[in-house]
Formats: sequence, C-alpha cells, structure tokens
Amino acid sequence: MHQQPSYVHGTNEVALIGETIGSYLNLAAERFGDSDALVVPHQQVRLSYRQLLQQVTCLAANLIELGLKPGDRIGIWSQNCAEWVLVQFATAKAGLIMVNINPAYRRSEIEYVLNKVQCSALILAPQFKSSDYISMMMDVVPELAHCAPGELKSERIPHLKHLIRFGSDKTRGMLNFNDLLKVPSAELLAQLAIAEAGLEFDDPINIQFTSGTTGAPKGATLTHHNILNNGFFIGEAMRLTRQDRLCIPVPLYHCFGMVLGNLACVTHGAAMIYPGEGFDPKAVLETVQAEKCTGLHGVPTMFIAILDHPDFANYDLSNLRTGIMAGSPCPVEVMTRVMGQMHMNEITIAYGMTETSPVSFQSSVDDQVDLRVSTVGRIHPHLEVKLIDADGHIVPRGQKGELLTRGYSVMLGYWDDLEKTRETIDAARWMHTGDLAVIDENGFCSIVGRLKDMVIRGGENIYPREVEEFLYRHPKVLDVQCIGVPDPKYGEELCACIILRPGARADADEIRTFCSGQIAHYKIPRYIMFVDQFPMTVTGKIQKFLLKKQIATQLGLGMN
Repeated sequence: MHQQPSYVHGTNEVALIGETIGSYLNLAAERFGDSDALVVPHQQVRLSYRQLLQQVTCLAANLIELGLKPGDRIGIWSQNCAEWVLVQFATAKAGLIMVNINPAYRRSEIEYVLNKVQCSALILAPQFKSSDYISMMMDVVPELAHCAPGELKSERIPHLKHLIRFGSDKTRGMLNFNDLLKVPSAELLAQLAIAEAGLEFDDPINIQFTSGTTGAPKGATLTHHNILNNGFFIGEAMRLTRQDRLCIPVPLYHCFGMVLGNLACVTHGAAMIYPGEGFDPKAVLETVQAEKCTGLHGVPTMFIAILDHPDFANYDLSNLRTGIMAGSPCPVEVMTRVMGQMHMNEITIAYGMTETSPVSFQSSVDDQVDLRVSTVGRIHPHLEVKLIDADGHIVPRGQKGELLTRGYSVMLGYWDDLEKTRETIDAARWMHTGDLAVIDENGFCSIVGRLKDMVIRGGENIYPREVEEFLYRHPKVLDVQCIGVPDPKYGEELCACIILRPGARADADEIRTFCSGQIAHYKIPRYIMFVDQFPMTVTGKIQKFLLKKQIATQLGLGMN
C-alpha cells in the first residue's frame, strides 16, 4: 500500500499580488481613504490611510533628496513608534532597502550590521529602556562630533553618510527626522515617481538579521513580493477587513510586527494600533479597551502576562475576536484562557522563520480548538512544504523529518554570504529550516524539535554559538558551551557553562558585566555555571544533550 508522503502545497483561488509595496499603498489609500490606518496613543498619532500615504510620500521624496538611490541600505534602530511605519513604507516606495536593527543591540552588534550590509543611512531613536542609542553611535562614530549632517566620513563604518534622529533635540552631525516630513517640491515628487516606476516586485526591500550558528548574525534579504504577499495571506487567514483594529505589542524590527502586523493590516484596510514602545501588559489592556481593538498579536509569554495582570478583570475586551499567537510553542491552557477570558475565539497560530517572510503554516479561525492548540495549522496559500530524513528523502505522513519550504516566500538569500545561502537554500530552491516536524494525513503540521540547539527565550531566538564566540573573548575563559534550560515564564533560559583557564578565578557577576553593553540583554546568560569538563563522545564531540540534563538537574529545573 502506497504511503502518503509528507508533502503539502497550498492551492488557492486568490492570486498572488504582483505589485510593489509602494504601489499597493497607493491603492490602499484610494480604497480605504478616511479609515484609520495608524493609531499610536502614546504619541498622540492618528492617521487615516490617505494621511499615511501623504506622510510616506513626503518622507520617500526627502530621502531621495539626501542622495539615497534605489538599492541603498538604510538602517532603522528604534522601538515601536509611528515613525517606524513611515520608514517601512517610505523606503519601499523609494526602492531603498530597509535594514531592521534589533533595539537590544549594543556597540559591537550595531557596528557589525552597519558594515555587513554597508548602510548609507541610519535612522535612530535617541534612547529606549537601558539603551542610549545616540551615545552608542558617538562611541562607534566619534567623527559625528565634528561633521555637518550628511557629510560623515567614518573610519570604522565607511559607507555611513547620514544619521537621522527622532525627536526635536539637536545632535551634532545628525539630521532630524521631522525635517524629512516637509512637503517636497514638484520636481522632487517627479524624481520619486521615476524611481518608483523603475521598481520591480522581486527587488530586495528589507534585510532582517537572524543570529547565525556561526556566531555572526546573517542578513535575510526579502523582496516586496515576499513580505507583501505573506502579509496579505496572514490577514486572509484572520479574516481581516477595514472594520478591524489590530493591537500590535510585538516588536516591529521582527517579522511578527512588521509583516503579521503592519502588512496584514495595510493589505486589508485594517488599523495598526501600537499600545506602547515596548510590551507592557497594562498598556495593552488599556489600548484594547480604549480603541475597541478586534485583534491582538503576541507570543505566549505576552498573553500570560496580560491574563495574569492584577487589573485584568477591570478591562472590557469584548471587541476582541482574532489575533496571532506565535514565536514559540503555545501551551494548551494559555490558548484556552485566551479564547475564554479574552473573547479571542478566532485566534490563530502561525509558524515560520524570517527567511520565509515569515509564515509557512497557520491555523484558520474555524479549525477545531484541539488542532489549533496541538498543531501550527496547515500550509499557507501558494507555498510548498516537504519533510525529509537525514538522507534527503521525503518521509511518510506521521513521521518526523526536517521541514523544508519552497515558494514565493523564500528569501533571495543572506546578504553578501553566498556560502551560507547555499547551505540553507538548495538547488531546487527549498529552504532548509532546521526544524523537525510531523505532518498528519489531513495536512496539519506539528513542530516537534530543532535540528540545531537554538534556544527560544520568550519568542527571541538565541543561537548559543554566537554567545559562546563572544564569551571566548574573556581572558579567563578557556572553553564555554551555552545551552537552553527549562523556564516556566520564558520557555527556555540561556545557561553558559564555562571552563576557566588554569589558576583563573571568576564569578557570574564578572561574566555578566563583561557582556553588558556589548551584546543584547536577552543574550546575556541567565545562569552561569563553572565546570571542570564537558561530557564528550569517544570522538571528542561535546554532548550538549547530556550537558543540558546535568545542568538542569543541578539547577533543580527538570528537563522538558
């Protein structure tokens, strides 16, 4: 009897969108004119689709006036705010490639990414939480103190010419963002129209950094076609319309905010609503009530924090119906509470990765609850997925294999890294995800593990190798292995197991201080254990699985 293979493809009557993001926004402004497009209560911002297009057009034209040309890279380093959205759409309209920079990055990381993709411009917030972005840039680019805006010549970041800061304060060597919202001349608008007419939907438009197992982050390069279509079909799965108001507390620098949030809304005329600069459960509750939000996105830890807030019962969440829970496995009891106590009967689960724009699987609003909890749903329209064994052969349905995705959503590649791209995207254009999955006879997919040892801390991916490579710089560290250990709040926390050099002494605080300000706070190990040796195989390979077991036992955490 022939066994059905683990291969699925999303057939669909609705065609892919063959437009650039800029031309699609023009259409959205025509179709949804006076409907709310963007609402940011903490900034007193409320823009209709028509007003959003006006501001985006001004910004795009003024960026061109700075001498930026289609294909140039422009970084954005900021928390969630109205300006972020303007940059997302203005860069797309002008054909500039927006580079998303994690707000948690510190000096060595910002220098690395700006050089890796050769950014011509950087748009930045003055500060966020414990990050003072302006002083970090002054450290990395000291020439700012002595140059006029737009005339930077930096030794360490040679391609960087323009720094553009949010806020009304002046900073030496930097332009102010609001000055780039001035109404452009007719001549400048004509230049923008020419630039826009020359764009193709397969042009790269966005670079998102994903931490590589090799230690350095890799720049996944995405096109208009990749993310516009993914955003559209995400919105379709949620049944979004112009009546919907989506609360977006997830970060914009990540696909979750930018694609599952912004692009899902813009392709359906729904309102993008930001409850704050970063996630705060009370702000989410207040915003959902005040703005009568119908949708809410979040990773499981966010939903837990909202449900567990002491004032939860005092808020009216009765307008909610849908949203997406994603980023890490969704516990059954959390899903049940979200549907019962938050009225989100049509919440969906999504699975994907940055390299695939990101969503490949999503549950639908009318899937049975048990399937919405135990699986990541079915294949997205116009995509293909197969599961393979170690030899590259497709496994039968119901068997575990590595998940591969193919179709419009697969990135162009990693920026300026042909070798890593070839390791990840094979000759037949299959993207190898490194995730282990099972697909059942009805096409529902369950993610069951990871080929590599990535740690997922509350929706943030941490690649142990990257942190290990950084810790090797410490003069007292002889060897180090980073592992994930179970955590009730975040799912996993990072633990660094360190072998010190002979005669050296150090404590956990010294190691954490060494990391502070150099690597993002979420990558700084929660636990630091000093060990004499690592469990090894006969051939000298470190057995991370055994190490995880030993450490979890020592810390009294138990294994997942």
